[in-house]
Amino acid sequence: MKLDDILAIGGKPGLFKLVKATRQGVLVESLLDQKRMPVSQRADVSALSDIAIYTYEEELPLGEVYDRLFEKLEGAKALDVKKASGDELREFMSSFLPDYDEERVYTSHLKKLFSWYNLLHECDLLNRPDDKAAEVPAEESSEESE
Repeated sequence: MKLDDILAIGGKPGLFKLVKATRQGVLVESLLDQKRMPVSQRADVSALSDIAIYTYEEELPLGEVYDRLFEKLEGAKALDVKKASGDELREFMSSFLPDYDEERVYTSHLKKLFSWYNLLHECDLLNRPDDKAAEVPAEESSEESE
């Protein structure tokens, strides 16, 4: 999954796709409603590829966390953060990432993590095209050798 062009903007709900950089900042498109808007250089903008989750041993990049979650759920959506309690979110997180640092990863972080995952799932951005492309030549090469 490529998270380099997916942005989180402080104070704005949802996620945004980078359209292009400008002199004053960036032009983004909301994944929620596909509306475009300029974002100032002074805004708190983070690429999802730069975000990581604390574990007891290291910081795990968000892309790897989402890969594990995608495998655990077999491509399905995560639980609804509006209906789940903090304890349910923590238990669910432990089911696929048992060594996450429970003291430094707050319930608010888990809510963002799972709501972003569900938004990326709705936008079909979790399907990893690089994995699919890698599978096709492997199948073709095994057929040729038979």
